Amino acid sequence: MKFEPDTPVNANVITRHEPGRIWVGQLAIEYSVLVPWRGALQDWQVARFQDLAVSHFDRIAALEPEVVVFGSGARLRFPPPSLLESLMAQRIGIETMDIAAACRTYNVLASEGRRVLAAMLIERVAETPGTAA
Repeated sequence: MKFEPDTPVNANVITRHEPGRIWVGQLAIEYSVLVPWRGALQDWQVARFQDLAVSHFDRIAALEPEVVVFGSGARLRFPPPSLLESLMAQRIGIETMDIAAACRTYNVLASEGRRVLAAMLIERVAETPGTAA
């Protein structure tokens, strides 16, 4: 009989996602965010894929994860290799996928006790005309 929890104590868990939003535990997040395997979430301060810069990935490297799961938004988009140099220099793995796949993959790795960090690019969802309050 197994008595260990599926997710390590104090691990961050992504509990839900939808267009323009993810939940970490009970917290709804509507902005790009760094979700480390444990500890505080961090605002990633990037609003659009085309705004990604070396400094965004340098910030991730400074957190020293074992592997990064990059959620590139609603669709799969790969950042240019030139942006990833700080990760490669520290031998930090990076996997790129759409946000839905990134949520699932992050949770699996976190549940295994891995030092994983989810870098979630959450872009504003365009409002449908006539729906603004």
